[in-house]
Amino acid sequence: MTPSATPAYRRLSVEERRSQLLDAALTLFAHRAPEDVSLDDVAEAAGVSRPLVYRYFPGGKQQLYEAALRSAAEELQQCFDEPLEGPLLRRLSHAVDRYLAFVDEHDTGFSALLQGGSVVETSRTTATVDGVRRAAAEHIYRHLGVADPGPRLRMTVRTWITAVEAASLIWLDEDKQPPVEELRAWLVEQFTAVLTVTAGRDPQTAALVGTLTGDGGD
Repeated sequence: MTPSATPAYRRLSVEERRSQLLDAALTLFAHRAPEDVSLDDVAEAAGVSRPLVYRYFPGGKQQLYEAALRSAAEELQQCFDEPLEGPLLRRLSHAVDRYLAFVDEHDTGFSALLQGGSVVETSRTTATVDGVRRAAAEHIYRHLGVADPGPRLRMTVRTWITAVEAASLIWLDEDKQPPVEELRAWLVEQFTAVLTVTAGRDPQTAALVGTLTGDGGD
């Protein structure tokens, strides 16, 4: 009788272990404010010891939080990285869908990251969140086909991104109402609306509005 084979134990690489700990931290931050998550909580969620968490994040909770925030920021930045194919508003709809899916999944954590006021917030965490906004704006300029946006167009796009963030936070506070599909459609319509207003004062934006209104949307 052949003895049953036992699965071989595989030691995780440094990057794999670090990724495991960040995933555990992000899951916790998704449901609790950062100040309510301890290193013991992260260790338990990852199935490791507290000293092991310290080995990878010797700066303690602050370092872990900042690393988790950077990981979440990278995921958020990818939301707007849509292929340059098809009507522009359809592309924007897909990007907003991914953004709202992230908001829905991370819920409390998303609120804590954007609203600030956390005891673990620093200038570095603030800069990380601002980097997401700037990256989103750069993706939108690319989709608009504008290599050198003027000040009015830049202000309009960045104002809309801020509005998307604010609407997302209010949506969470309102128990995720209206339905996410309705929220996404409304935000995309707002994008066209704010560009149309700016077009009355800015020739560069005016040249873009016709392509938006005639691209067929969804």
